[in-house]
Amino acid sequence: MRSRLAVCLAACLLTSLSAVALSAPDPVVDASPWHGHKRVPTATPIKHLVVIFQENVSFDHYFGTYPYAANAPGEPPFYAKADTPKVNGLNKQLLSSNPTANNAANGTGAINPFRLSRAQAATADQDHDYMPEQQAFDNGAMDLFPKYTGSGEALPGGTGAEDGNGQVMGYYDGNTVTALWHYAQHFAMSDNSYNTTFGPSTPGALNLISGQTNGISEQLAAGGDVVADGQGGYTLISDADPIDDVCSNSSGARVRMSGKNIGELLNAKRITWGFFEGGFDLTTVNPNGSTGCKRSNTSTVTKAKKVDYIPHHQPFQYYAPTANPTHARPTSVAMIGHSGDAANHQYDLNDFYAAVAAGNMPAVSFLKAPGYQDGHAGYSDPLDEQQFIVRVLNFLQQRPEWRDTAVVIAYDDSDGWYDHQAAPQVNASASSQDALNATGVCNGRSTLPGVNSTRPVQGRCGYGPRLPLLVISPWARRNHVDHTVTDQSSITRFIEDNWLRGERLGGGSFDAVAGKLNNMFDFDDPFGENRRLFLDEGTGEPMTGK
Repeated sequence: MRSRLAVCLAACLLTSLSAVALSAPDPVVDASPWHGHKRVPTATPIKHLVVIFQENVSFDHYFGTYPYAANAPGEPPFYAKADTPKVNGLNKQLLSSNPTANNAANGTGAINPFRLSRAQAATADQDHDYMPEQQAFDNGAMDLFPKYTGSGEALPGGTGAEDGNGQVMGYYDGNTVTALWHYAQHFAMSDNSYNTTFGPSTPGALNLISGQTNGISEQLAAGGDVVADGQGGYTLISDADPIDDVCSNSSGARVRMSGKNIGELLNAKRITWGFFEGGFDLTTVNPNGSTGCKRSNTSTVTKAKKVDYIPHHQPFQYYAPTANPTHARPTSVAMIGHSGDAANHQYDLNDFYAAVAAGNMPAVSFLKAPGYQDGHAGYSDPLDEQQFIVRVLNFLQQRPEWRDTAVVIAYDDSDGWYDHQAAPQVNASASSQDALNATGVCNGRSTLPGVNSTRPVQGRCGYGPRLPLLVISPWARRNHVDHTVTDQSSITRFIEDNWLRGERLGGGSFDAVAGKLNNMFDFDDPFGENRRLFLDEGTGEPMTGK
């Protein structure tokens, strides 16, 4: 009876969800409790991990004043639970007498942090390159963001400084990033999680799956995107495309990586997994008529037209053993997540919905939104991002598999947005592009070796900026703020510990020193499997009657 009710609820919810591009397809649901899924031994009750990997947000940019929202007229209100724990956020002194505002080197951008309203969801993209982010940290003073990473565009009601390089000091609250604040109220979040290294999207994506940006085995026109590692090799510090991807820029910077990634370890143990990105299926035609590598959507918030599939956001395409360079389609829905198929574990986002609806949910799934919904300032925004995240979670919470699923919401980099917390200096570097503590200097507790060297390699200064991290699961702690030091490779470590008996990638991967996510879970909660939170995609508020 329970399974039939779950099927009915799933169908009702999917019918009620508003239609947008790349929406979840109508499910064909097997009514059996576990849909024939092979029960793979795990170290925790988590049998399915879904990593929603979004773009370009610092912790303070989304959670600086959590859990207190301004509740301005006309915006979705947010009121925190009385027992909500505090976060290491923007206190009164940081809001009224910030070191950035007191540093004349920031010029007209020398301002205090300021609230971005819901009407200001569309902002400029900030500078988030490897060296400028280090320079913004100013040897730990955290006071030169406008000078080194700040960028602006006209905001509705913005002042001159807010429309200029001072825009980097802007932050949202629960009236705009409403869904994420509600998820934090009911589940677990971290206020002490970091970009594994400094720099933009591709290093963050590679660190998510391999804990490693060293070990470039081939490069084309990539001079500005790589740095010599001091041992005869190169480290990636910017957004070069994967060499063989048919959607890569054929005249731009491209690289291929060596070393291992988590997909290879999962393959060796026959664990099902997949990376699902919007726009990956080149045969689909979007409502606007776009198809192939140019499938696109136009945000109603930013008014920007953006391709759905962005090659440098797809980390497994950089490694020959896990690449699907031609975007070959899976031979069937039943083969999604399995080895030996044409797709080689690389899929379109719609394939994830199809596989889950058919009872073929992979053990480990990485989800990447289509460009306009990935949260990247300049072409995406918090409101489009919210629609994507809520749609995924509403869909998953109607599934029988929800009882043993964990969803991790994480980010690839900070976009250069201001955050007041200096990162722990875990890994040192002394390359030509380092500047954290002095010109050419990034201090750290040690220096990790590289893929092809047992000696320390350069170009991996870390940890980088602080990023949001949330765990939504029946087994997540309730209304919990975790202070454990973690980074992007902590997600890799969780996979290794849960499915692979603690096997590590080796080759200097950050997974060897990564903090654990375990403190964000409560595996002794006897009522865990019944916890769900359904939100409205548009407002981010809880749905009545759900």
